[in-house]
Amino acid sequence: MTIHDILIWGGAALTALGLAGIVWCIAAVARAKRARQDDAAMRATMQRVVAVNMAALAASMLGLMAVVLGIMLR
Repeated sequence: MTIHDILIWGGAALTALGLAGIVWCIAAVARAKRARQDDAAMRATMQRVVAVNMAALAASMLGLMAVVLGIMLR
């Protein structure tokens, strides 16, 4: 296994983790909407979800960049 393969598979794993985080964010918001929380509780939930969503998007972006870089260097 070469460094290019490791870069590709590592990037794919990072992208999958980011995608899982995005799916978690969607589920968390759906649960919060179903619970019909008051405004303050909904705002606190959304602040937490937005932070996780940004981290998940960043992880997905970095993973896809690693995959593309690994393919280009191959």
